Amino acid sequence: MACGSCGTAKGDAPGGCQSKGSCASGSCNRMNVHDWLANLPFSDPESSCRIVEVSFNNGSRKDYFKNTTLHYFERGEMIAVEGVNGFDVGMVNLTGELVRLQLKKHKIDEFNPDIKKVLRRATDIDLAKMKENKAREAQVLIRSRAMARVLKLDMKMAEVEVQADGRKATFFYIADDRVDFRELIKQYAGEFKVKVEMRQIGARQEAGKVGGIGSCGRELCCSTWLTDFKSVNTNAARYQNLSINQTKLSGQCGRLKCCLNYELDTYMDALQFFPNDADMLETAKGRAFLVKKDIFRNLMWYTMAESNKQYPLTLEMVKKIKAQNREGIRPEELETAEVVTGKPKEIEPEYADIVGQISLKSLEKTTRKRRDKERSQQQTQQRGGQQQTPGNRGGNQQRGGQKPPQEGGQQRQRPAQGQQQQRPPQQKQQPGQGQQQRPPQNRGGQQQRPPQEGGNAQRPPKQQGQGQQRPPQQQRPPRQQNQQRGPQKPPQEGGGEKKD
Repeated sequence: MACGSCGTAKGDAPGGCQSKGSCASGSCNRMNVHDWLANLPFSDPESSCRIVEVSFNNGSRKDYFKNTTLHYFERGEMIAVEGVNGFDVGMVNLTGELVRLQLKKHKIDEFNPDIKKVLRRATDIDLAKMKENKAREAQVLIRSRAMARVLKLDMKMAEVEVQADGRKATFFYIADDRVDFRELIKQYAGEFKVKVEMRQIGARQEAGKVGGIGSCGRELCCSTWLTDFKSVNTNAARYQNLSINQTKLSGQCGRLKCCLNYELDTYMDALQFFPNDADMLETAKGRAFLVKKDIFRNLMWYTMAESNKQYPLTLEMVKKIKAQNREGIRPEELETAEVVTGKPKEIEPEYADIVGQISLKSLEKTTRKRRDKERSQQQTQQRGGQQQTPGNRGGNQQRGGQKPPQEGGQQRQRPAQGQQQQRPPQQKQQPGQGQQQRPPQNRGGQQQRPPQEGGNAQRPPKQQGQGQQRPPQQQRPPRQQNQQRGPQKPPQEGGGEKKD
């Protein structure tokens, strides 16, 4: 709502629009006013109003000052005005003929000599001093509440406003009864070294100074435009057919909402045509009691004591039945009126089978197939995660789907369906593993391949539950199309076993 909340302010200019308070939204100030007479020409400029309206503390307080200088001040400018034993700095909120209308509204004489004067435009020194003293307000408020609590005074400090030159401080407080704060003023003057002024406000004024968002989703009326606080009672809610619920009818200040008075005059004018003595009607079936009044349709709703059914009656019918009751006549039935709503009747769309007929058997088959597939994948993963088991003598066969070596072919490893090939964690990779080898031919002789260059030959590790594996007697060199990665020497002649 307020453009100052975006945090783009630079220096002392208001945040957001950067137009010194004259933005189109009118939300730079808490109590901003649109001057709709600003661009209208006047025949006699000398007869224009010389009083300007100045707002202090971001619109929390407004006052009127006489412009005795030769300067023309525009809306949004910071000026220095007369204060108590010094000066104060505020923002020009309104100028021109609208100020004359405001003076007439508040019954202030334009030519009163007691009106304080405008001194000058605010300089950088004035603005720096005001910023320094405004920074003290939070600490002064906390300390003043503690001092009032020590003296056990039944009052609440709502806000503290320090003058721009730091010579005066105004304390706004809330109290239900009269408070004797003479001792409190002495302590405040000795503690803060300022001239103290105490001003009592109500709960609605406090909500206007604090600000907030109402239940309607907008800023509070008391903090944006409402200045006159009229008394609100529960009769305003009864005239508007509202339920008497204090939680819903109360605002943030704890009092009844001020907006209950906005439409009250409209309801009062409409209720003039409704009969006042029609709270109960006599019929042959019993008594009918008034439930509510509908001013928009000019209907009065009644209900019988023995049933919960409601009967809408027109104003003419109610007056007619009331006249019959005065003569001792009780009508047999209540002639109800037809309630016509202004809303168009919603046409229900006809049913259309766009998807077509869906067979439940096909859905069951799809669900069964998906369940079987997931179950098979889980079983495969459990098998692949187990330790490798011993296989044939000629080689190590892995349970996860690795085929045994075939005669005259390559030894290939294929992963199982839905699972990647995993190596057993305990088995170390042997030299030459993963390469194509020929199956052993004879078992009589013992021949072993010589070690590679620059390395020592290592025996393959023994597997658990399997005897010592005999090395092949003779190994054919690999084919040209299936060459091994690393260079390998042919087997040595003599067929003897070489040990380390």
